[in-house]
Amino acid sequence: MASGDTQTAYDFSFPSIIGGELELSDYQDKVVLVVNTASMCGFTPQYAGLQKLWDDYRDQGLVVLGVPSGDFGGQEYADDAAIQEFCEVNFDVDFPLTSKTLVSGSDAHPFFKWAIDVLGAENAPNWNFHKYLIDRKGSLIASFDTRVKPGDDAVITAIEAALSGS
Repeated sequence: MASGDTQTAYDFSFPSIIGGELELSDYQDKVVLVVNTASMCGFTPQYAGLQKLWDDYRDQGLVVLGVPSGDFGGQEYADDAAIQEFCEVNFDVDFPLTSKTLVSGSDAHPFFKWAIDVLGAENAPNWNFHKYLIDRKGSLIASFDTRVKPGDDAVITAIEAALSGS
């Protein structure tokens, strides 16, 4: 499907870090926070905040989806098994993770190209831990740059509003 024809996030999938595909359409009626992550970055401690969001809101319908990438500073392991082990051992991450993925440039994953088309180039990932929020209908509703931590009031407010449907 051409990116111009894409209507919602549900038109995309990612290779899963544990094999197979993570279809965003499997998260219909959920609120999804898509975050490009990296294991060896100064912002890597945000994994703890992402896990807390997952723990606090998953029963209300939030999915946190980590998208490991080495696009910015080469700060991600080359091997998916090493990425998964790092996340589990250091941050007890049990939310879904994709396989290592390109999130910027002309070879970026189609989801990230779509997000930029929808929200504008100023909302493109410029570093690790950029966050996109998708509502229960698959629409992109917010973007938070790297410096905005997962527990920031703006993120919590946006997630809670999306979960309540407002």
